[in-house]
Amino acid sequence: MHNFLPNNIVHGALRCLALLSGDLDDKVVPTLVPVLFPCLLTIVSSTQVYDKHLRAKALSIVYSCTSMLGVMSGVYRKEASDLVVPMLKPWMDQFSVILNHPVQSEDPDDWSIRMEVLKCLNQFVQNFPSLAESEFTIIVGPLWQTFVTSLKVRSSIIVTEDLYEGRYDSDGSEKSFDSFVIQLFEFLLTIVGSAKFVQVVMNNIKELVYYTVAFLQITEQQAHTWLMDANQFVSDEDDATYSSRVSGALLLEEVVTVAGVEGINAILDAAKERFSESQREKAAGSAVWWRLREATLFALASVSEQLLEAEDSEMISVGLRDLLEQIITEDGGSGVHEYPFLYARIFISVAKFSSLISRNVLEHFLLATIRAIGMDLPPPVKVGACRALSQLLPEANKGIIQSELMTLFSSLTDLLNQASDETMLLVLETIQAAIKAGHELSASIEPIISPVILNMWLSHVSDPFISIDAIEVLEALKNAPGCIHPLVSRILPYLGPILNKPQQQPDGLVAGSLDLNSPTDVVKAVYDVCFDAVIRIVLQSDDHSEMQNATECLAALISGGRQDMLSWGDSGFIMRSLLDVASRLLDPDLESSGSLFVGSYILQLILHLPSQMLPHIRDLAAALVRRMKSVQIVGLKSSLMVIFARLAHLSAPNVEQLIDLLISIPVEGHDNSFVYLMSEWTKQQGEIHGAYQIKVTTSALALLLSTRHPELAKINVQGNIIKAASGITTRSKAKLAPDQWTVVPLPEKILALLADALVEIQEQVLADDEEDSDWEEVQAEDVEAEKDLLYSAGATSFGRPTHEHLEAMAKVFNEDQEDGYEDDLISVSDPLNQINLANYLADFFVKFSQCDGQLVDQLCQCLTSSQRSAIQMVLKR
Repeated sequence: MHNFLPNNIVHGALRCLALLSGDLDDKVVPTLVPVLFPCLLTIVSSTQVYDKHLRAKALSIVYSCTSMLGVMSGVYRKEASDLVVPMLKPWMDQFSVILNHPVQSEDPDDWSIRMEVLKCLNQFVQNFPSLAESEFTIIVGPLWQTFVTSLKVRSSIIVTEDLYEGRYDSDGSEKSFDSFVIQLFEFLLTIVGSAKFVQVVMNNIKELVYYTVAFLQITEQQAHTWLMDANQFVSDEDDATYSSRVSGALLLEEVVTVAGVEGINAILDAAKERFSESQREKAAGSAVWWRLREATLFALASVSEQLLEAEDSEMISVGLRDLLEQIITEDGGSGVHEYPFLYARIFISVAKFSSLISRNVLEHFLLATIRAIGMDLPPPVKVGACRALSQLLPEANKGIIQSELMTLFSSLTDLLNQASDETMLLVLETIQAAIKAGHELSASIEPIISPVILNMWLSHVSDPFISIDAIEVLEALKNAPGCIHPLVSRILPYLGPILNKPQQQPDGLVAGSLDLNSPTDVVKAVYDVCFDAVIRIVLQSDDHSEMQNATECLAALISGGRQDMLSWGDSGFIMRSLLDVASRLLDPDLESSGSLFVGSYILQLILHLPSQMLPHIRDLAAALVRRMKSVQIVGLKSSLMVIFARLAHLSAPNVEQLIDLLISIPVEGHDNSFVYLMSEWTKQQGEIHGAYQIKVTTSALALLLSTRHPELAKINVQGNIIKAASGITTRSKAKLAPDQWTVVPLPEKILALLADALVEIQEQVLADDEEDSDWEEVQAEDVEAEKDLLYSAGATSFGRPTHEHLEAMAKVFNEDQEDGYEDDLISVSDPLNQINLANYLADFFVKFSQCDGQLVDQLCQCLTSSQRSAIQMVLKR
């Protein structure tokens, strides 16, 4: 290579090295770098011999090797640094030479070589900041030269087009100017986010922000694409598609995060200056004056949260409000057809900054936005209007918008019929906001909206996003005054034929229909149309999503109908059908996914039909154990344990009877079902999620322990993990020596789990206390004692503890609800959901200690110090 071999030979060699460099490891790189890098430096610096494409290829190998050195530096800091130090200065010198030339327009090879330089610099700054710092000053000027001259090239592309957009070179690298600008912003982001280099930016923060705003202008190509395809416009706005526009906005966010008020002031100053420039361009007759104004609003919106939360808020807010209102009022008159993207951005910006804008301006603007939906305007304008309305309508003055709402619904319905994919989701979101805003008008809105939404749902049921959004619109209608009866009467004719002939429906329609059948106060009407069909689906379908939705549907019917449900037909047939469903869902041979919601279904049965379930408890318990043994999904196994926990509560004060029942049920591989259940439950308790589930299972363990049943002491279960030898555990090691656990008596394990619950509550309370010194008082609601064997909650009334920590503990499990896990049907209808777990556990430990202090002392010997401390804390209250 030193003898300047022909370009084609060097190109071939570099391509081979480039292919290999991505797979080099920490053994090869240290020996390769000292030999290879001087050769690569020769190629990169020989501008008269090798073209930019070859030099860029050489730099890509430098990047790959430097990346591996960065990975090595995590473990082998000194070794990696020793390799970097001798090559840092010559490479930095070369980088500065490349970046110092003005960026060339219509020269993708020039962009490519700079991209590779920026990628290499990124690695040096991220992985070797202390080393790079000493050489960085040589880069600053050339980097700024590249940044400023890049804007000149982009400015020419903005009004014409990037001829290389979407094109790739022979090695598969993208040639567009946009990809180069993205890399430029990525490097600037790294500098701003680095404590060692941020001062370089802070010295020039105003200029950096000023130029960055101009980079955010919409290009001619983007404008053309978005005008032709509103769907793409929505998608690019929603998904923050990888583009220089998005990268520039991220840089502005980072500047504000790092520089605070100074960064905010830089953005406001740049916005005012760029707005003034757009005014001058407009006055001079420029056809593209609007682009700079749109970019200014886009920049402000990208940091809207930080601007609205600014510490020096009064001064910043007044300046920002004046600027926004000036733009709105100046551009709010005419030209919406000529400058659709500017008006779309104005709509979106006003919604973002609605809390700042004066009431008169906002109300005038809101009415204009509503009317824009019904006018013959370019698609981007309507997209912007929908975005604005979905945010503004919930907070809008009802008196102002009332007269416009019927027209708005008509316009949105028309828009929905023309929409596709992404735009459809946006319109549905806007309709939902409008329904909530027009609460009192809902009864007159329902006949207009419901048929359209139902037809849309029917035709898009296989699209999870559109079908879910459509259902949410119907849910909003259902909750509006006077709408539930007409809505249900409209929905039911759709459901009957679908559910009665599931095999003839398109994929997903049956499952979607059951999803649509949300619980309502017209359960009887829903039951009449759906019950038999839904039962058949659970018993006959092999589609797991259909089975899951049908199970949830039946649980909702039981929750809504309760005992009355048995009078809606032949009570014997209804009960047999419900039990058959339980039997199918608990079939150990059924795939776990089909049984996913069996837990909530069976809990509805035992909560709302207790006397009918009483004769079947033994069979139910046996089936639950068989199902548990074959389950593959952790969440499903947990939900089955919750049923046993609930049965423990229902059998109180005679919990011993439930234990005896389980002991009498044989199970393969274990002495009896009780032994199997407790071995699984004690292993799984830490994996149970959701406030309701944690309350029920934890308090049930306390109930079981308080029986002091002789069988408890005979059972040994998994205790704590035995720490293996030190060192990294590889897969092969794990196979040869799987985790080993101690074996402990069941009472000791239960007490440890209850102590762990106390520790967790106390830790969370203390963590909250560090953030807020005032203890939040939470009134503990006592649980009503229930009467018979099945319907008797063991949660007796507990007095409020005197220790202030316990008062605060109550909130922990009420607030710590994991989204998507908590079963609303159960938690609302089950009185155990009102348990104050902190009070419950404190009361349990006091009573258990009073009844058998010797046993408690004996069990506590085996606990950790934190577990013992948690118990002592509640015993001393």
